[in-house]
Amino acid sequence: MKKFLIVLGVIALIIIVSFVSVYNGIVSKNETITAKWAQVENQLQRRNDLIPNLVTTVKGYASHEKTVFQDVTNARSQWQKAASVEEKVKAAGAVDAALARLLLVVENYPNLKTDQTFLKLMDELSGTENRIAVERMRFNEAVRDYNVTVRMFPGNVIAGMFGYKPVTEYFKVEEKAKAVPEVKF
Repeated sequence: MKKFLIVLGVIALIIIVSFVSVYNGIVSKNETITAKWAQVENQLQRRNDLIPNLVTTVKGYASHEKTVFQDVTNARSQWQKAASVEEKVKAAGAVDAALARLLLVVENYPNLKTDQTFLKLMDELSGTENRIAVERMRFNEAVRDYNVTVRMFPGNVIAGMFGYKPVTEYFKVEEKAKAVPEVKF
């Protein structure tokens, strides 16, 4: 009888340790998603801080392209007003599309493409876009890792007990941003 109680105690201890381990893993992965999203936001904010300088520089060359500048400004303000992750993802897609249109305008002004201020801003923007892509990828990987954990057994049972649900918001490129811009020489 004593052996049976010891075995039962060891089994109970293993179950408790496993439970705590899975729960702590879920919490850790959930926090990783928050941290990765913060990095995406940092890079998107960096891009939004560069945009006014870029627009001002391009405006000097292409003052009659008002709708493009308004689109960029409106998309940027949507980003600043966005409160939820979903709204920010949508606003970031709008900024992507507006910047693509702005860069098409740039193609029509050869002198602008040699302006040192413009070139420096474009280098900064290009570097920032690369950082955004990397941070989006890391965010999506963290979301995938978390989702797998809360959907697989025993994580799904433990996650359900504590109200953790799969995250549905992956960072995706909007369809209009996938279109390849037409460049004419």
